[in-house]
Amino acid sequence: MKTTPTVVTLAMLLNCSSLAALAADVDIKDPWVRGTVSGQQATGAFMAITSKSGAVLVGAASPAAGSTEIHEMKMDGGVMKMRAIPRLELPAGKPVQLGPGGYHVMLIDLKQPLKKGDMVPLTLQVESRDKKVEAVDVRAEVRDLTASTPPASERNH
Repeated sequence: MKTTPTVVTLAMLLNCSSLAALAADVDIKDPWVRGTVSGQQATGAFMAITSKSGAVLVGAASPAAGSTEIHEMKMDGGVMKMRAIPRLELPAGKPVQLGPGGYHVMLIDLKQPLKKGDMVPLTLQVESRDKKVEAVDVRAEVRDLTASTPPASERNH
C-alpha cells in the first residue's frame, strides 16, 4: 500500500487528533480542557474515545501539567467520590465518554493558568489487545471554567 506524504503533512499541519489517533486504532472526538483561575493547580481533560478493535487507556501526559492521572467520579454511599484508576477499558466499537462527573484525565500541578481558547497538548497511552502501548497525540481546546459537555444533539455537528 502506498502512502502519500501530502496526507501525513496535512494531518500534521491541521493537528487533527482524529487522524493522529487512527494509528493507535482509536478515534478521539471533541477533546477539551476546562479552564482555570489563577492559583488553581488542577483541571480535567475530556473527550470521547472509540477503539475499533478494543483497547485500554493506560496513561496520559501533558507538558501543561506536572503529572496526569486517569480518574473516575462515581456515587459511593450517597457521596460523589473521585479516584485515580490505572486503566480504562475501551470496548470495541463503543464510544467511551470522558466528561465532567465521570471518567476524565486529571491534569495536576499545572504550570500556568489555562484560559479559554488556549490549546493543551495531551499524549494518551493506549494499550491494544496485543498489549502494545502506543502514544496518541491530541490537542485539546480550553473552554470556560464553567463549561460542561454539550448535549449529544449539539455534539453532532
